[in-house]
Amino acid sequence: MAATFGRRLRKGAASTAVAALALAALTASQAPGAAETRTGSETKDPASAGDTPIDGGSPYYTDLPPLNSPVRPGGSPGTGGPVVTGPAEAGIPATVLDAYKKAEAGVAQTQPGCRLPWQLLAAIGKVESGHARGGAVDAEGTTLQRITGPQLNGKGFAMIADTDHGVFDGDTTHDRAVGPMQFIPSTWSKGGPDGKGWGADGNGDGLKDPNNIYDAALGAGRYLCANGRDLGTQGDLDKAVLGYNPSRDYLSKVLSWLAFYRQGTHEVPDGKGLLPVHRSPVGSGKGVGPTPGAGLTPGRTTGPGAGRSGDTTPKPGGNGSGKPGGSKPTTPPSTPGPRPGDPTKPPTTPPTKPPTKPTPAPVAALEQVGAKDLTATAGEDFGQIVRVRAKDTAGKPVAGVPVEFRIVGETGARFPDKADHVTVRTGADGIATAPRINAGDKAGSFTVRATAVGRKVPASEVGATVKAKPAPAPKADALARTSDAKLTAKAGTAFAEGAVEVKATYQGKIAAGAAVTATMVTDAPKHPVENDKGPYFAGVEDKDADKEKRVRSLTLKTGADGLLKLPEIRTDQHAGTFLLRLTTADGAVLTVELTVTP
Repeated sequence: MAATFGRRLRKGAASTAVAALALAALTASQAPGAAETRTGSETKDPASAGDTPIDGGSPYYTDLPPLNSPVRPGGSPGTGGPVVTGPAEAGIPATVLDAYKKAEAGVAQTQPGCRLPWQLLAAIGKVESGHARGGAVDAEGTTLQRITGPQLNGKGFAMIADTDHGVFDGDTTHDRAVGPMQFIPSTWSKGGPDGKGWGADGNGDGLKDPNNIYDAALGAGRYLCANGRDLGTQGDLDKAVLGYNPSRDYLSKVLSWLAFYRQGTHEVPDGKGLLPVHRSPVGSGKGVGPTPGAGLTPGRTTGPGAGRSGDTTPKPGGNGSGKPGGSKPTTPPSTPGPRPGDPTKPPTTPPTKPPTKPTPAPVAALEQVGAKDLTATAGEDFGQIVRVRAKDTAGKPVAGVPVEFRIVGETGARFPDKADHVTVRTGADGIATAPRINAGDKAGSFTVRATAVGRKVPASEVGATVKAKPAPAPKADALARTSDAKLTAKAGTAFAEGAVEVKATYQGKIAAGAAVTATMVTDAPKHPVENDKGPYFAGVEDKDADKEKRVRSLTLKTGADGLLKLPEIRTDQHAGTFLLRLTTADGAVLTVELTVTP
């Protein structure tokens, strides 16, 4: 992964490209009612792409970008002059920024008409999680700790029982919005088009993990572009954002950050992003006061609202008015760093060590669970599901282990989306369940091999067999008697042998081997049922009663010439006119009258 994503810019220093902000545009974007002005006089929020908001209606950060955003004057990179940088709020952690831009490029290839800007993903990521809590991610883009919303237990939110066994959100009773883009696990795995979920693999590691910023950003981009939306138009843009969280306040916050980021951003090291502090309370779209000290970065006395009207904390090189120079801060920074021009003064706060990637849980074995052998007919899905359990040296289950299931052998069998391999993480019970396999059209045998990704553990295998599809049954859509002679017999005797012979055809051609059912029925016009008296078919012995069993319904097949001659038909003591009905599975019906005289 380090090689794959070695394209990142230097994480130890901010990049240098940020233009001055358009203050008037930002002021308009943050004004009360601005979202309503842009979307017209609508009173009802546009419908989202799904039945449930992506984030389940969870609380979100309500901090707005600054109105006054001074920059250092003069100079440019490489000229020896001062480096031009934007305000702290314009800094985005390196890996997170890279993920947003890669998601924009990925969506542009698959949905070019959507015109998704990466700044929209950044705006949503800022409001939902503060850019993964200031960029607290590992080298692959996975959050160092879970970022979860409230339990979706129906109390102020949607009611969604657990769908991921706690793998993504750590909750085995209910789902929670999870990850830097706050996806509900059920929406991530099942809530997308065709029930396949909005989950995506944005970093090419074979996993779809909402806790990974590359995967989450790409999944969010695809969701925002759902239903053929063109995000270059305000109406579709508003609908997409409201689909994330159906709140006008939420829409206003996201659009404010979108406008802000479009004016310029810069990269900051992972883990050094500025954290927002104001969150909306449960069930409201209004901001609440920050927790004392929550989310503050060294050298700041206020949250991300610094630089806004009424904020007396000056920016670097400015006095809060956008002009160079200015007076000293009225309130000293809570944790001051080294002063310019005084390089010998050590910092009062020691530098923090970069976050380390958690050590994977030990896995000693993959144990086959459930079916040992799989069997299916060509063209059908296997009824059995492949499952394995990851265990440690003590035999206890290990959760969160990525397990690759691969189809090995010359066969047409495939997982969904015609994939020959998939990767699934184990749940809280240590079990990873492979998607259902389609047998394909080719008969034969193959093996499903399960391996623990990144672990030196013996693979677990299960055999599978695909049986050839049986030849289709011959069809017959028409039946006709070969003779029009009347059929008459005396009670207690039999009709002439071979008296009833029929010819079956299908689309005018001889139907050889077609099944024909002959039944003695009542004369009920709409729903004839099997008659319990009158003529019956001979030749069937009732061994228990040591006598002939009177059978009044049987199924036979036509010969190679399409002809079928019914067995001898005998009569009991009842006289009258009786009906013999012959039918085929393809809708052919022929009714024959049988007359029995006293």
